[in-house]
Amino acid sequence: MAVGMSSPRPAHTTAPRAAGDEPDGTAVGPDGLGAGLGQGAPGIDPDDLPDGLVVADASGHVICFNAAAARITATPRADAIGRPLEAALPLEDLKGKRWWRLTDPYGGLATRSGQPERNLLLPGGREVLVSARYVREHPLGPVRRVVVSLRGTEARRRTERSHAELIATVAHELRSPLTSVKGFTATLLAKWERFTDDQKRLMLETVDADAGRVTRLIAELLDISRIDSGRLELRRQPVDVSAAVARHIQALIAGGQTPERFRVRARGPLPALWADPDKVDQVLGNLLENAVRHGEGTVTIEIAPAPAPGACDEMGTAVTVSDEGPGIPEESMGRVFTRFWRGSKRGGTGLGLYIVKGIVEAHGGTITVDRGPGGGAEFRFILPVSMPAYLN
Repeated sequence: MAVGMSSPRPAHTTAPRAAGDEPDGTAVGPDGLGAGLGQGAPGIDPDDLPDGLVVADASGHVICFNAAAARITATPRADAIGRPLEAALPLEDLKGKRWWRLTDPYGGLATRSGQPERNLLLPGGREVLVSARYVREHPLGPVRRVVVSLRGTEARRRTERSHAELIATVAHELRSPLTSVKGFTATLLAKWERFTDDQKRLMLETVDADAGRVTRLIAELLDISRIDSGRLELRRQPVDVSAAVARHIQALIAGGQTPERFRVRARGPLPALWADPDKVDQVLGNLLENAVRHGEGTVTIEIAPAPAPGACDEMGTAVTVSDEGPGIPEESMGRVFTRFWRGSKRGGTGLGLYIVKGIVEAHGGTITVDRGPGGGAEFRFILPVSMPAYLN
């Protein structure tokens, strides 16, 4: 009998059963678990499960304690089998209260079917994610078995750290432009008459640039939220990739870059491309700005037809952007498209390439990074045609 839990009630049966048989005819293994999923199905070894599995019988004693449970709880299997559930798995909630005394699976309400997953503590303060199911032979009957699932909190902790890093990055990136906006506007309001028109224009241009920076950051955050939740909306229409590349190059030239720095190679004919033009512009803008800001020498943009990802006979459009700078270290290649990766110390949130990858994949495309012919970084993405079915 488990300490602190009501005495389990004996299971009522209408006829004696042979040892090792379940009411539905399923064979039972020596650990008390079903040896198969059905007629002729292969047996399942609890040690093959990725999560911890603990099973207690009708008397509240542990009859199964798999290898993952032993690893998560740091309790040898031999020390757990045959012991009361509360002793083998001494869980506490975050307030220090004994979990099995609170939930009382054997003596609680007969309508309960289990416990949802929640954070609990093992001895020593180790956190573990625990969920439980109460198995009954018939509705409202006594609990015949308690099945407990255990999972470590490492994955959740990594997610929480990622969210914390995102919040810290956003706070840092917002502080600088907002401080500038606040300082210049306060100065203009307090001492408007003391400044010349040129000085006022300079201050207002700075405020405008910083406001644009804040707007871009907020847009990035919204994109990340939509990508992570799978809610990134695409408004597909015909897209001329060559024209889009030309527009971005003209904008960079207008911003001070020399025309000689860009080389465009277009190999055609290109297949008709249906994509979200704004999102394609976002991808091209990010890749070209990265090549200009972090790369050196000539930036080469190649546009060519290519086999569509995952399709046997469909063609897509491939765009390759390469530079002649120092490139990306080999050990960093696998992290380029993750959050907060920065190729240099020249500013940026480290979110751009993560968003680029999300946009390309939302279109059904692929994006890769490699070392370019000139020694710099080479980014290549392929977008499928994605023509609407009614036009095929």
